[in-house]
Parts: sequence; C-alpha cells; structure tokens
Amino acid sequence: MSLTDSRIRAAKPQAKPYKLSDEKGLLLLVTPRGARLWRWRYRYVGRENMLSLGAYPEITLAQARDRRDESRKVLAQGIDPACVKSEARESKHVTFEAITREWLERQQFAPKTRAKADWMLDDLILPYLGRRPIRELTAPEILAAVRRIESRGKHETAHRCKWRIGQIIRYAVATGRADRDPTSDLRGALKPVRTINRAAITAPHRVGQLLVAIDSYSGQYTTAAALKLAPLLFVRPGELRAAEWSEFDLDCAQPEWRIPAARMKMREEHVVPLARQAVDVLRDLQPLTGRGKLLFPSLVSRLRPISDNTLNLALRRLGYGKDEMTAHGFRATASTLLNETGFPPDIIERQLAHAERNKVRAAYNRAQRLNERRDMMQKWADYLDVLRSSALNPKVVPIWKRVAER
Repeated sequence: MSLTDSRIRAAKPQAKPYKLSDEKGLLLLVTPRGARLWRWRYRYVGRENMLSLGAYPEITLAQARDRRDESRKVLAQGIDPACVKSEARESKHVTFEAITREWLERQQFAPKTRAKADWMLDDLILPYLGRRPIRELTAPEILAAVRRIESRGKHETAHRCKWRIGQIIRYAVATGRADRDPTSDLRGALKPVRTINRAAITAPHRVGQLLVAIDSYSGQYTTAAALKLAPLLFVRPGELRAAEWSEFDLDCAQPEWRIPAARMKMREEHVVPLARQAVDVLRDLQPLTGRGKLLFPSLVSRLRPISDNTLNLALRRLGYGKDEMTAHGFRATASTLLNETGFPPDIIERQLAHAERNKVRAAYNRAQRLNERRDMMQKWADYLDVLRSSALNPKVVPIWKRVAER
C-alpha cells in the first residue's frame, strides 16, 4: 500500500527500526528515536543497494518520490545513483583554489605566461576566493575581490583577473563542479579600461630617419643587430630577443626563420621569410654568437636572452621617447605602411601572426601563403632601404610603386 502523509505522521517509534514501504522501492525507515528517514532500495549489477534520500518532514513525500524518480533515470543509464550522489557531495565542497590548481596544470602556457598567471592567482585572487567552495561563489564576492585591485588604480589588471576567474569557473562548470559562471553578471561593474596603443612611428619620412639612427647605434653589437632586425621582421619583441640559431635556415634558396609554437603567443609555429637584408644582418651577427644557442645572449649569462627592456632602452639612447617609439611599435609601423600599399590584409595579418577569429578564414590561412609572404617581406625590406636613402638624400622619393615594380 502506498504511503500517505497521515500514515507517516502516525508512525510511532518502536524498540527496533522498522520500514514503511511506498512504490518502486521507496520506503520510510522509522528509528527507535523517532527519526523518519527516506530510503530507496534498488539493484545495480545484481546487487541490492540502499540510497538515502533525506529525512521527513524536511523532505516531503512528494519530494522523496521525485528524488526516487531522478535516481531511477540515472540507474536506467547504467550508472550507480550512489556514486553520482557521492560525487555531487564531494564537488559541493571543492574549493576555488583546488579547481584553480587543476586548471593550471592543464594549460600549455609559455614560461612567461605561466609566471604571470601564477602571480595573478597567488597574489591577487586566491587569498580572497581560494577557500570558498567554487559552486557557492557569487558575483558580489568576485566583484569585491577584483575591486580591491581596481581601487589601487590597476583597472586593466582588475579586468584580467575577472576574466581569469571566469575561465576557471567555466572549467568547473564543464567538469560538473559548478552550475554557472557568475562573472557574466559583472558586465559593466568595473571601470572601463582606457586602451593606449603602443607608440609607433608610421610616417614614411620619419621611419627613414629612425632607420638612419639605428644604423648609427654605438652600443652592444648584438643590441644593434636586434634593432636592425626589428623593422625587417616585425615579430613580437619577446620572439625576437629569445631567437635561437637552430630555428634559422640561412643556406637554403629561400631563407627563413621558424619560430616554434611554444614561443608563439597563439601556440602555432610561425614562419618568417627572411629578406636578403635580414640575412646580411644575421651573417654579420653569426661570428659573434653563432657558436651559442641564442642570437642575443644577455651580458650576465649566455644562457639567457637580453631583457625585455633592452631594445626600448636602446631606442631611448637614440633619442626616441616612450611616447614616440617602442620595440613593439615596429609591428604597427609595418602593419600601417604595408596596408597602405595594397598588400592583401590576409597576408599582412598572417605575417604578423595575429589570430584569425573567423574559423573558415583561419583554416584557409593555415596554408601559410608563404610564396606571397616571401615576396612581401623582400619588397618591404627594399622599401625600408628606399626610406633610409631618402632620409640621407632628400632627392630620393620613397614611392612604393618603385619597390613593387621591381
């Protein structure tokens, strides 16, 4: 006979525990102390099991039946409901820090990126959110944590921290340890970041003057070589300063530099075709550092590359302020002038190693289009020669058409 609320309330404790049966394996266990506990009896792989569904009256008869039915659905899929309940109980108490450590170990970060992530998490986020069960984290808690950073004037860092927290919580959602990402509720809650583009010279006549200044640089020869290569190759400064001789092929018919995926921002191998002028700079540098691993070893240790600031400091020595030109600015210089010439944007973006957001175009770009890029890189190097000559001799007119028609 099915249970009713009146029958349950009338159940009195006895000297020994006894059971009142409902439908489909649901039963109520009445203990000698008067507790009334819901249980569900089921069979899994031939063995009888008992699953706890809560206590009456906190869990009503209707709710107990709903829980039984949910467990029956799980069982119908060949899964033991007791295991599901155990995992759910454990996941309820998994902390944000535990998920963070697990997520970090699954990321293929470059050493520099991993160091930044560790600093951000260990110093700015985990001290305030680390001990909280990740399933219980709320938007106001996360906002309070990132506003500590914002209050110190670190607006961009606060936004990055919010983004990183969201990444970790979404991983927890995907692995069943959280229900939703509350950082999506924080849209507009932080002060917007004012984007400041890195300083770059893009006027052709001023680029020519810069090239002449670089040729006159009297500091370390390796730094001078890096300065000469920066406008020719326009890779990211970190990719240039950490370049290794094993990545270069200077002797083939079409010299190139293959930067391994581990050192690229987008984690894809990047090919840089080398123009004749770039090869000449590399040939001059080879007798100095070619026996070692790095093109530009530090003065402190030949096992480490020059520092992040070396090229920027060299530009300051040449008289270019930080609001005028930066090492990263050579990329903007090349991008601006190449786009003005009519080179296909796809080729320029591919050579800049920018991520393609459109998946169809990304698949197309994987073909690399190396022949077109080789042609562009040589014409770009030739154009830089024209700009340099025009700075030395104003009668030389730096017109792209002259270079493109060669």
